[in-house]
Amino acid sequence: MTEPVTPENARAILDNYLSGLCNRRSTVQRRQRRDERLGGDSQQSGPRMKLIIGNKNYSSWSLRGWLAAKQSGMSFEEIVVPLYGENWEATKQGGEILPSSGKVPLLWDGDAVVWDSLAILEYLADKVGRDRFWPKDEVARGMARSMVAEMHSSFQALRAECPMNVRKRFDGFEASETCKEDILRILGLWAEARSRFGSGGPYLFGTFGAADVFFAPVVSRFISYQIPVPGFAAAYMQAVWEHEWLQGWIEASENEEWVIEQYDTVG
Repeated sequence: MTEPVTPENARAILDNYLSGLCNRRSTVQRRQRRDERLGGDSQQSGPRMKLIIGNKNYSSWSLRGWLAAKQSGMSFEEIVVPLYGENWEATKQGGEILPSSGKVPLLWDGDAVVWDSLAILEYLADKVGRDRFWPKDEVARGMARSMVAEMHSSFQALRAECPMNVRKRFDGFEASETCKEDILRILGLWAEARSRFGSGGPYLFGTFGAADVFFAPVVSRFISYQIPVPGFAAAYMQAVWEHEWLQGWIEASENEEWVIEQYDTVG
């Protein structure tokens, strides 16, 4: 049984994790399904929004934007643009992806165009109600915002050494010291959020929200690169990985035909 995380024992759990780091591997299973719904569609009138994303196997920022759109409860059309394909340069220079200079994700809502996953999340939160994304408690909301902002701006070593690859499992990955620092920082944030605010469910702040949207690609990275994690983190990762929306994304990524060699040979 996984030891419950509390503010008093969070540090001890991480210390125990560090002492046994070399002998552990993530226990998260590759595929498990669970039907979990977070409420019906929000009221929506007019044309559907359009969300432009990259390859589901590789594009971590697209996953964040897509999860934000799903969390909003609004109906949207999904358009996948293969990254770095033979027409990639031409694609970046024209059409509906032009406003972001070729970056994904990008959301069209009538005449409004929003790019960057965090901007998309905040735009959708304004439309459907911020409580759908952020904790109601002021203290918890402050921490959730800080964690999302840090995830949005930091952890460059983890991003560089562990690019997202949903389909693949890398054996024998050895993280640099800087990447290990990123991993430990993330685990510390997870431990604090779960211990202080996670009593209402299996996610960082109890129920699924903005923080989980932003750390979902990290869960995928930890699984792909078989990063050792303590029990509380494995339980959180399992909850995210089993989420209905993640399962849909995983299935779609496995059915994609596109391969980006540079992201399939790292590790």
